Amino acid sequence: MNRTLSNVYEDEERARAYATLQFPGTYYLAFRDLPGLIRRYSQGRRALDFGCGAGRSTRFLRDLGLEVTGIDISQAMLDQARALDPSGDYYLVRNNIGSQFETGSFNVILAAFTFDNIPTDEAKADTLSGLRDLLATNGTLFLVVSSPTLYVNEWASFSTRDFPENRHARDGDRVRIVMLDVPDRRPVEDVLCTDAHYQQLFESAGLRVLDVQSPLATGKRSDAMVH
Repeated sequence: MNRTLSNVYEDEERARAYATLQFPGTYYLAFRDLPGLIRRYSQGRRALDFGCGAGRSTRFLRDLGLEVTGIDISQAMLDQARALDPSGDYYLVRNNIGSQFETGSFNVILAAFTFDNIPTDEAKADTLSGLRDLLATNGTLFLVVSSPTLYVNEWASFSTRDFPENRHARDGDRVRIVMLDVPDRRPVEDVLCTDAHYQQLFESAGLRVLDVQSPLATGKRSDAMVH
């Protein structure tokens, strides 16, 4: 795989804002069930955080007792990660992911919202194939991705009211949201990908789906959709 990736989080202002983010509101739902899923479907302690950003998800995995390497394509994000976590293991990886580590290096690979920003099917498929090669025998890839419903409702952590065109988006179309938990309120542009389309991409990359979760709020926290 010889593809250079890019995303919307590469500038320093956005990286500084994103570095302050923990697990508020809607983000809590995205990470709430991961510890149980990782315990259920993975063996071993070696983990890769693919698209680690400012290191929030890397630290999350380490708190679960895993030995984590975080990689990202944004130098600005990695600067924030290293400032927050000087002892962490972070690397800039812009292309050819599979050549950066030995085949079968990781028991757990987490990609938290990373695939929302990969622009094309070809790039997504290439990236999935590269990550598959990095999995150890019985290793597991965990993807946290945004449901299409995210882009057409108001949420505790996101607003889409200014982007009615999102309602007509199809697989591969650009969609926009505003993050409400950070001071940088510039719209974030993602690429819509439905569950059915992800299933096709997984099959083309030789990955077998073990579980699909759509976490819902329990009513015990303010992490639900804003009505």
